[in-house]
Amino acid sequence: MTVSDPTLSYRLASARGASPIGQIVSLYDTILRDFVRALAALQAGDVETRVFELNHALLVIAHLQSVLDHERGGEAAKQFDRLYSATRWKIVDANIQAKPEALEELIDLYGGVRQAWYQVGQQLPADQQQAPSIATPGDASGAKTLSPPNDEVEIPQLHWST
Repeated sequence: MTVSDPTLSYRLASARGASPIGQIVSLYDTILRDFVRALAALQAGDVETRVFELNHALLVIAHLQSVLDHERGGEAAKQFDRLYSATRWKIVDANIQAKPEALEELIDLYGGVRQAWYQVGQQLPADQQQAPSIATPGDASGAKTLSPPNDEVEIPQLHWST
């Protein structure tokens, strides 16, 4: 397969060389990019793009949920399963209601979880960067490096009103 988009080529190459935790971080980056683009589309009145981006986020979340290892993951796997189920419903509702606040909450939530995964990966020595027992997305191919945070994901400042 030849990829003409340089950004996509870079992401594919990075994913192949990432540790399992790095792959999880990369999937969260993808979800966050989807949310940010959906929010921009919502604000621009572009329904088609908003729906496309949110559907893609749902697809990535469904993948993360499908690779949870409930046998070895114990309570953590259950918690992630609940998170993914609840937020999948929240995404559908945000799409129907078309309210920016709902997308901002999702960006905040997934941004925090992404950061936690990234920190876990940074704290582990390279020889211990195997997927935790809650998820094993993709083939790590023995890679021991973690992808740096993706600078393309710009999470807007959230302004909550009371």
